[in-house]
Amino acid sequence: QVQVVESGGGLVQAGGSLRLSCAVSGFLRISDIAWHRQGPGKQREWVARVTRTGVRMYSDSVKGRFTISRDNAVNTVYLQMNNLKPEDTAIYYCNAQNIYSADAWGQGTQVTVSS
Repeated sequence: QVQVVESGGGLVQAGGSLRLSCAVSGFLRISDIAWHRQGPGKQREWVARVTRTGVRMYSDSVKGRFTISRDNAVNTVYLQMNNLKPEDTAIYYCNAQNIYSADAWGQGTQVTVSS
């Protein structure tokens, strides 16, 4: 059974930091893992991605503030979020893909940034 479980969300003041975790289990041959987010009244948007070999990509809105990392030994991806802004308020979702073009989503974790 595939499980994608996010954790680490919470309430933080603007300028603060949070670290999100995404643990993936029961999913064979994982390739890319990405973070997406959906703010209130907005469409879901891609935030960052890391490949199995460690190549990292970021959306322009978080580049320089967020860092994605990956521990393949435990199939976990992290999103270190620094200098958070109120516009970063969203539900953050983790998406795992495998080499067979299947993907799986987590239930999301809420991040709220107060001004």
